Amino acid sequence: MKKTLKYILSATLISFAVVSCNVLDTPSTSSFETSSVFSSYSLAERAIFGISEVFSENNSYYNRFVCYYGFNTDIEWGNSYDANSNKNRIGMYDVLPTNGELNTQSNNVYKNVFSFLYDGIERANLAIEGLTEYGDIDNDFQMRYLYAEALTLRAFIYYELIKTWGDVPARFHSVTPETIYLPKSNRDVIFKQILSDLEVAIPSLPYPAAGTRTDRINKVFAEGLYARIALAASGYALRPGPDGSDPTQYVNTGAEGSVRLSSDPELSKENLYPKALAFLADAINNGGCTLASDLTDYWKRFNLKQNTVFDGETLYIIPFSDTRGRWNYTYAMRSDESSYTNGVGRGGDVGPVPNFWFKFAENDLRRDITCVNWKWDKNDKPVIAGIAKWYFGKYRYDWMNPYYDGGNSDGVKPIVMRYADILLMAAEIENEVGTLDNAKKYLGQVRKRAFAGNESEVETYLNGITSKEAMFDAIVDERAFEFCGETLRKGDLIRWNMLTAKIDETKADLYRLRNLEAPYDYMTGNVYSKIADDGKSLIIYGFKPGETDEMDPFTWTVGKEYVTKTVSSSGQEQGLSDTRIEAFYVNDPDSHMFWPILQGTLDDSQGAIKNDYGY
Repeated sequence: MKKTLKYILSATLISFAVVSCNVLDTPSTSSFETSSVFSSYSLAERAIFGISEVFSENNSYYNRFVCYYGFNTDIEWGNSYDANSNKNRIGMYDVLPTNGELNTQSNNVYKNVFSFLYDGIERANLAIEGLTEYGDIDNDFQMRYLYAEALTLRAFIYYELIKTWGDVPARFHSVTPETIYLPKSNRDVIFKQILSDLEVAIPSLPYPAAGTRTDRINKVFAEGLYARIALAASGYALRPGPDGSDPTQYVNTGAEGSVRLSSDPELSKENLYPKALAFLADAINNGGCTLASDLTDYWKRFNLKQNTVFDGETLYIIPFSDTRGRWNYTYAMRSDESSYTNGVGRGGDVGPVPNFWFKFAENDLRRDITCVNWKWDKNDKPVIAGIAKWYFGKYRYDWMNPYYDGGNSDGVKPIVMRYADILLMAAEIENEVGTLDNAKKYLGQVRKRAFAGNESEVETYLNGITSKEAMFDAIVDERAFEFCGETLRKGDLIRWNMLTAKIDETKADLYRLRNLEAPYDYMTGNVYSKIADDGKSLIIYGFKPGETDEMDPFTWTVGKEYVTKTVSSSGQEQGLSDTRIEAFYVNDPDSHMFWPILQGTLDDSQGAIKNDYGY
């Protein structure tokens, strides 16, 4: 353990700037004995920073996981659909264990996001063990906070592993020679352990307050994480073996799977929902959180990297440095060789599906900041992008200052959880085990922010929800409107058992849009665009009911058959062609919702780990 700990602390100190803005004196590694480290707050804190450091490793979380997990869904898709691309195959539910984007090497050794996350697990295990033995956590509240932080980070990393790979090895103790090679475990074992860990951690964590850093763990985030994990553990997912089977008999055997609920009564909704709701109620009533009043300002501050301090809504971010991370590189509005990207084309790899803009109510302020149908050209002018390529307006290079440096990393810090999620999880669980009125109250807070100035529409909308079933449908919709582009939708659809069904609904709706069939039969298919007076956005005419007039071609750029045209004059497919729409998935998402364990990890496991689900 001492040898491993020395390595971890040395690596942590070298990369310390990644996870902290402080400058600390660095003692020699020879002094890093376990007892001295975990009896000293400053050294123990650095061990905690070492857990988060794995997110920033090359081929790890920052340039693999956050770039590739979470699409295609019913509301988000990859804007490129080359089926021969390893990157695109990930979104198209066609990942192989040898996928070149994920099955990566570092210094000729296979090192991928799966193994990096297990580095984080090992560092958390060492910290938990060291603090338990030497940290006097029963009497020292600062050391008890570090212990709670380590438990919460371990729970978060395990949740990320399970939502991506399904069943994975359960490691809750630091590695010994006897435990180097572990097989996968039934994920229910891990779910129960990390939920129990959070119950231990939450009382020792502080509520967020003014000045609280959002790259450190606070009570409200941990309470929300408990609810997020509880919803997943009690929900649907692909599990090895046929319906009704005991998963422990099939995990790590190479078995096919079926989508079903856990059969463990400890993970039932009846058991978990009341606990989760109690944590969420505490977060809402005592956590000091508020929804940001201005959505545009909120996302501008996100792009300015000003979300590192608690703002009322942001609860936890991935602690990338200002030169690490590829969030805008992947998700921002496309910028074609503009000054915003120093002459390099970046952004736009993922965007909203083209029909999603039309799903929003006219007065929903989220619509035009979520779905944008234009990009920046190399002259820093906004130009229309094409009906099949929409972008997330939440993420913009022109809102960054300084502008993007032209490299692959942009320093934007992905949001793991915000207060809106606390409210909507509370609404969902209240609808199941509480009262419809409370569910409406929580959902209404989120929706009223989105309809600022038109709150009466929200009251009318809520009054029309008169049943548990109608409320559930409203929550499914609201989470789409609120979190599009934030990589939450795939997990939501999985636990609701809606993944393939919802994607198929979107595919059918895209055909209706392309063919201008109801509810899109009010459109002509032509659109007109011009630059707004401020020069910072594009006005598009032709998408809304009533926008059917011929516009002045000297003032507007004319796009004839913009919606309906699928073949260019040169014979190339474009727009919403059949090929483009059908490229949502190669394999059934329900049977390919998880990534396979990567080949490098399989090889390194000496046969202990096997792929299930038919991979």
